[in-house]
Amino acid sequence: MATQVRRDIVRMVHKVQSGHPGGSLGCTDFLTALYFNIMDRKPGFDMDGVGEDIFFLSNGHISPVFYSILARSGYFPVSELATFRHINSRLQGHPATHEHLPGVRIASGSLGQGMSVAAGAALAKKMNNDDHIVYTLHGDGELQEGQNWEAIMFAAHHKIDNLISTIDYNGQQIDGSTKQVMDLGDLGAKFTAFGWLVMEMDGNDMADVLKVMAEAKAASGNGKPICILMKTVMGKGVSFMEGTHEWHGIAPSDKQLEEALGMLPVSSFGDY
Repeated sequence: MATQVRRDIVRMVHKVQSGHPGGSLGCTDFLTALYFNIMDRKPGFDMDGVGEDIFFLSNGHISPVFYSILARSGYFPVSELATFRHINSRLQGHPATHEHLPGVRIASGSLGQGMSVAAGAALAKKMNNDDHIVYTLHGDGELQEGQNWEAIMFAAHHKIDNLISTIDYNGQQIDGSTKQVMDLGDLGAKFTAFGWLVMEMDGNDMADVLKVMAEAKAASGNGKPICILMKTVMGKGVSFMEGTHEWHGIAPSDKQLEEALGMLPVSSFGDY
């Protein structure tokens, strides 16, 4: 399924010559595991998410992977992926609630806000005696936004221990490496100092993703929110896109698409 999602990503971005393939490809394994194995979710879509685990995508520019995962896991028809970034499509460049797309609970075009929303949603679950978990995904460069750290402090203070936040720790952002743009320092030490339980995983090793996410779920409910520092390679699966910020937000040419699809075998699930 992860390979099929990667095929979806490069085809979607290529078709409209617009979008963000790098981070999408890097986070594919994590989101595939989350939606197909880890989250306790109900059929259909209820905006309030009562009695089920819910997910917030904070780094909304990686919408190609999010849309593919939602479609492939049954939230809307897979054929709708062909409308990505088209005028009047529900699949806009950044996820939005205006289009009422099943699976999307917040607009996430503006970076730095997902942690605040997730902390509120997780606290609401605790107040409502709903013992399910709120999952989030954030870019590492996104943590340069100060609002994150207010929410991180808030979550620890209120012992929001049903929150599992994963950081896509690929060391790349739109203008270069995070070390060049604004060094994040020791993220693990920062989250620990703010009162979170910190774990690490290889986000491009499916076995490790499944193992660490299961450990995180088991560790929830112990008085601390959980942060997972997820090492990934931007552009994972397409060799010429891997490890560089240059593929943060550009589309492959016809030739590059052909090369990319050659690296991603056709799966039994089939292209849209």
